[in-house]
Amino acid sequence: MRPKQKAQVTAAEDTASEPEPEPKPADRKSRLRSFRVRTISSVLLIGGFIGVIWSGHVPLMFFVLLLQFLVARELFRIAYIAEKSKRSLPLLRTQQWYFFFTAVFWLYLRFIKNNLLVEVTSDMTLARLFLWAVKHHSLISYSLYMAGFVGFVLSLKKGLYLHQFAHYAWTHMIILITTVPTSFFVSNIFSGIMWYVLPAFLIVANDICAYLAGFFFGRTPLIKLSPKKTWEGFVGGFLGTLVIAFYLSAYMAKYKWMTCPRKDLTVFKGLDCTPDEVYTPATYTLTDVADLLPPAATEYLRLAAERLPLPPALKAAAADFTFTVAPIQLHALSLAAFASIAAPFGGFFASGFKRAFHMKDFGDTIPGHGGVTDRFDCQIVMAVFAYTYYWSYISKPEVTLGDVLNSATRLNDHDQILLVGKMANLLAAEGLIPGSIVEALRQHLGNRFTWEVPDS
Repeated sequence: MRPKQKAQVTAAEDTASEPEPEPKPADRKSRLRSFRVRTISSVLLIGGFIGVIWSGHVPLMFFVLLLQFLVARELFRIAYIAEKSKRSLPLLRTQQWYFFFTAVFWLYLRFIKNNLLVEVTSDMTLARLFLWAVKHHSLISYSLYMAGFVGFVLSLKKGLYLHQFAHYAWTHMIILITTVPTSFFVSNIFSGIMWYVLPAFLIVANDICAYLAGFFFGRTPLIKLSPKKTWEGFVGGFLGTLVIAFYLSAYMAKYKWMTCPRKDLTVFKGLDCTPDEVYTPATYTLTDVADLLPPAATEYLRLAAERLPLPPALKAAAADFTFTVAPIQLHALSLAAFASIAAPFGGFFASGFKRAFHMKDFGDTIPGHGGVTDRFDCQIVMAVFAYTYYWSYISKPEVTLGDVLNSATRLNDHDQILLVGKMANLLAAEGLIPGSIVEALRQHLGNRFTWEVPDS
């Protein structure tokens, strides 16, 4: 080897063996300051969130609406910057918010329609004012959208067509990607606050656990879209979220305020219901747990257990092994796994979006966290999963007062009066109402309606 080459190799070896330079004191101080601000704001956010939960289902629903509003505002602002023209666009902001609230009207009433019917029918004046709107909600929603569509076409101006259609597309995509998915949380809230709080808290828990694990142990980059994300943080967030989900779900299941569905729209009113078996602790074997899995997965595990060369004593111990948990704790592990593995890709998607526009954050609403969208990105993905998971594995067929009222409003006038008469007869026969009420109904309505079901 030539002397020059030998010197180059020696220099390279010396460089490779040198330890990485430690962070400068200024950088370390900046990181600690950022960590402190982020921690304080996180505590305040969680404290405020707990206060809204304590307020009840309806305030929590409006809290979700507030978050959707703030997310839409940040994204509308980005759309304006991205498609800004030299001339101002006519009625741009008005159109954006008009379509946003039209979507909210359509989505929210679909999820709380039965609850609203219970409230509306409790008072004759309210029934007169709102019953028609509730019955024709879909038609009203489409009419509102078409009014916005016609308004947009009438606002088109020569020389601005491209920018106006670009903003029209931006508006619909923002609503489709953010407002529509997160509105599924509204349904979860009235199915039981737990089915909103638990998934939402698991996203927060995963974020905190991943941040702490990455802050103290992070070394290996995870994805180029988010250079600060590390594999150590990803794994640490996954493990921490599983532990939190297991114990947090058991704690929440103790309170009827968290588990009972709300069938009306009252505020600060207590809840009482018979606890569902999913919230009640029970003793299980490993076979029982396997039965909770899809049939294909259960069969695969059975074949694997049969073919594994395990000692007979170990197989017998596994067969006799029992443990006591509430089923919700096992379901919570599924939610935690999704919150840790799939939901972070909502954050990666948002990171890629920000990089496309050379932005660090979507805004500065939350100190240490950036904009609301920066904290809400994973929740968008989680909302739909929590909704579909609940209706796939937890919900059980039952008839509520809201369901009956919703069906009754679809009957024609004659059948609605007939329903009232039949129910009055049943209630009088059981002694729940006096027979004079039935006679009064017969006197007032008998001339126009018959109590008998028509032959046709």
